Amino acid sequence: MSKGQKGASLLDRWQSVLALAVVCFLLQSCSQDLEWTATDISGLMPNLQLELTSDEGRAVNQDEFLGKTNIVFFGYTYCPDICPTTLAKVRQAIHHLSEEQRQQLNVLFISVDPERDTPEHLKRYISSFGPEFKGLTGTQEQLKSLVRNYRVTYGYGKPDEDGNYDVSHSSAIFIFDPSGAVRLLAKDSIPTEGLAQDLERLMETS
Repeated sequence: MSKGQKGASLLDRWQSVLALAVVCFLLQSCSQDLEWTATDISGLMPNLQLELTSDEGRAVNQDEFLGKTNIVFFGYTYCPDICPTTLAKVRQAIHHLSEEQRQQLNVLFISVDPERDTPEHLKRYISSFGPEFKGLTGTQEQLKSLVRNYRVTYGYGKPDEDGNYDVSHSSAIFIFDPSGAVRLLAKDSIPTEGLAQDLERLMETS
């Protein structure tokens, strides 16, 4: 091989190394851009699908909420800690969004305690968190079918002498894009700022 050929070969190698470095940098930048505080579960669970009763006493299904980003949380109004704390965190997070973005958002609080959480009671409870919050519940058959889709459970404790009982339930926060596709799963411990950033990014890219 001549000196000229060797020089060309070395130049080709350096160009290849440089090109590879540029590709790695771009991939790393894209990966960083796509990082979420919550967990990306796109395609791992069914699209938003429900048949429930609204806090206005109307039968509703997913069509009522498509076209907006939907945050879904299962709980009950008599919950002493997880539910009010998580709903307050969600309220704080969406207050970081613009007014226009908030208008493109629903927070669906699905009560798994239909015996006590009548539509009227549910409406009084959920309306204190803001206009984006909607209360939903249903029959045991409807609720059990729904939680199976999203791999969560709920159950009832033994009533005390006054008839009060605890309800065990998931603390997960599910986030669906406007088409109804599931996108993110957040723990109730997610930082408020992180949740707000995830919502803003999802709404900008959906």
